[in-house]
Amino acid sequence: MEFGLVNLFNWSRWRFQWRYRRGRTPWDTSTTPPEVKAFIAATPAGRALDLGCGTGTNAISLARHGWQVTGVDFVPEAIRQARAKATENGQHIHFYSADVTDLDAIAGPFDYGLDIGCLFCLAPDRQEKYAAHLLRLLRPGAWYMLYAWLPRRRKGGILGLSEDRVEALLKPGFKRDRIVVGQEKGFASAWYWYRRT
Repeated sequence: MEFGLVNLFNWSRWRFQWRYRRGRTPWDTSTTPPEVKAFIAATPAGRALDLGCGTGTNAISLARHGWQVTGVDFVPEAIRQARAKATENGQHIHFYSADVTDLDAIAGPFDYGLDIGCLFCLAPDRQEKYAAHLLRLLRPGAWYMLYAWLPRRRKGGILGLSEDRVEALLKPGFKRDRIVVGQEKGFASAWYWYRRT
């Protein structure tokens, strides 16, 4: 069975809030990954949805290249910082403090969905809700890019998502274009590219 990061460590929104306020966010690199930069360079701008957007680094990169961006994160302090960064960079981005498994207030369709390290943090039942929202929000032909850790044992549980689990979550409405397996800090991880069918 796969458990998400939030379940494994039982971290609440308030603990993440505290870490963002103190600047103790090692996952927030303030750098747009080369995979996302390559996608931006090769793809005409449209509407983008950044799930688990943190302080808005990738949302700002997309907006600079003409994308209309909506960013979502469940930590209010991350969203506050994202709004401030977007303003400093002269970018108009819609940021929402919301749970990625409850996106009824957001309307699509979007041409691109991006998730760097969010889906694999969710419990399995919440992953199903996330996937249902993704299916609703992305238009046919839209791209979805996911970065997730592959499963590994951690403190008595399993942390990460298997390729099979990602495929099972997305198969009803998405077709995998490719996957690239790599490493982060010595642990296996993967980038996934999917198209909405």
